[in-house]
Amino acid sequence: MNESTYKLNSPPENAIRVPYAEMQKFVAAVAKASGLVEDRAELIAELLTGNDLRGVFSHGTRQIERYARDIRSGTVNPDPKVDVLREGPTSVVMDGDGGLGYFPMYEGTKLAIEKAKQLGVAVLQTRNHGHIGAAGIYSRMPLKHDMAAFVTAGSLLDLQPGQPVYTPAIGSPVSISAPTGDEPPIVVDFAPVYDLRISPQWPNLADWIPGTIYRCIGLGMIAQSWGGIMAGNPATGGRSIKRRFSAGQCGFAFIFQVSLFIDPAEYKKEMDLLVAKLRELAPLDGFKSASYAGGIEGEREREFRAIGIPVGPDHRRDLETAGHEFGIDVPWD
Repeated sequence: MNESTYKLNSPPENAIRVPYAEMQKFVAAVAKASGLVEDRAELIAELLTGNDLRGVFSHGTRQIERYARDIRSGTVNPDPKVDVLREGPTSVVMDGDGGLGYFPMYEGTKLAIEKAKQLGVAVLQTRNHGHIGAAGIYSRMPLKHDMAAFVTAGSLLDLQPGQPVYTPAIGSPVSISAPTGDEPPIVVDFAPVYDLRISPQWPNLADWIPGTIYRCIGLGMIAQSWGGIMAGNPATGGRSIKRRFSAGQCGFAFIFQVSLFIDPAEYKKEMDLLVAKLRELAPLDGFKSASYAGGIEGEREREFRAIGIPVGPDHRRDLETAGHEFGIDVPWD
């Protein structure tokens, strides 16, 4: 099974190891060469390399090839004026000015965290931008402040009669997070239907687990509602506003303080105990140990920081293509 099939984010076979710092430096150089200003090139490199560290390879550094090409071609605004469109005591709406969605989502999440520090909760909407990347980037940001989060995004759709019923939910990212104490935090980060659709068992799943399929479709529709239509995206792409830059994605985040309900120290103590008890349970078939969403990523991050990020053949080709196109040497021989 190769990297592009079901085990997309499993550590690849036939991988070389690239140190974190060298990978981040390479991605920043490509981003800057494509036209991003230095601080944004450094930020996108940090976020993409961070995804690699956690084993989220689908939304890691291999994405820089596509982003850099879109920036250079003018599809994506290379120097967006990210701005606050509207805000209240517990809310903020950000405009991405046709740039990558990382920038309004990152800045907006920081603003929402500051609002949640004051009043306990905050919501963020972002609009007029491209891809936000992995939703887990932003659901992780509040964790160090003893906050939890729900993050999603919606995209422009062009639904046609006869398409599969799951079509609106295919590309809808969802991430839900919960802080812990000493243990890795709980971070659920996935696309509800996509993860099922790339399974080799996909043709049979509607017969085997129809309830699960429809719940995933429903979750994807919530993503389109909260992260799309509420942010101004029309229900169908044919009615979208014509803009200079491609800006088909919108984002949403809800953030709240644990202290609204329980003392954070007591909460984190209990969460660590819950994780410890979970590790004593029998693992899933085919797995060596019992773990959870966020725990696996934490284990990978420790390993990959120590011995380097595993970069498989497909991943290497993507980065080599980007390096060749933008005149940047890849960080391996």
